[in-house]
Amino acid sequence: MNENIHDILAVGAGPSALTAAVYTTREDIETVLYEKATVGGLAAITDKVDNYPGFPDGIEGFQLAQQLEKQAKRFGAKIEYGEVSAIKDEGRFKVAVIDGKEVKAKAVLIATGSTYGKINVPGEAEYYGKGVHYCATCDGAFYKNKRLVVVGGGNSAIQEAIFLSNFASHIDLLVRSTVKASDVLQKKLNELIETGKIDVHLETSTDEIVAIEGKVTHAKVTKKGKSMNVNTDGVFIFAGLKPNTGFLKDSGVELDEVGFIKTDSKLETNIPGIFASGDVRSGSTMQIASAVGEGATVAHSIREYLQNYK
Repeated sequence: MNENIHDILAVGAGPSALTAAVYTTREDIETVLYEKATVGGLAAITDKVDNYPGFPDGIEGFQLAQQLEKQAKRFGAKIEYGEVSAIKDEGRFKVAVIDGKEVKAKAVLIATGSTYGKINVPGEAEYYGKGVHYCATCDGAFYKNKRLVVVGGGNSAIQEAIFLSNFASHIDLLVRSTVKASDVLQKKLNELIETGKIDVHLETSTDEIVAIEGKVTHAKVTKKGKSMNVNTDGVFIFAGLKPNTGFLKDSGVELDEVGFIKTDSKLETNIPGIFASGDVRSGSTMQIASAVGEGATVAHSIREYLQNYK
């Protein structure tokens, strides 16, 4: 094989791509993964993964990511750091533009996952990292015995609010409509509500994050039609996930109305030789376990594609 042309080039090195690499490299299919940020993706910055099979007491997200990386490397997967800005279909070969340079491969796996959603209010961007956060695991410890605001009402928001309660003196949970978390998480949330550790504000929109002399002091909100201020030392926002597919703008890869990648039953896109798996794929359940499962599935699909490669 021409050393400048990879068998498989994976964009992203989260659980799905790492799992695929375990399967492909075990069969001596040369595989390289390009990651622009953190190996393990969002899983690596998740405090504790409680619903991954085989770990009855849960496992730290960072530890799980490390184990997946170590396993993939043991079988020969290569992990490189670099940002992919474009994917081009040149028929027999696929071309990824990585940090301005073109890299060729016989097959491409897109497993770029998703990123944190924004609420796009005044103060959100201005005070990012200085009172506004999207990762409780990363920044929660800075708020020991402080008041916090958590924005969101889904599973991630409730789970992170529960985690933040280990540090904060009090949490105000701002929910645009109603809490939509799982029964297990709602049970834990109710326990914290009863202790007075968390107050839940339903039908509440966050309008602005306010700071005085660069320090976040309160959030302006509208609760059931009435404007009010909620005092806080920091704001954690959990407004869902957005697919990391901006680099596919001119690739020809078909996306759904939200921007997730459309695939067939073999996880192949509308372009032969380009596959997708994990949280970036349309129809994904946004769970680590399913992302890992899709990694195994897509590995077999790519192997089949390469067997017929001419």
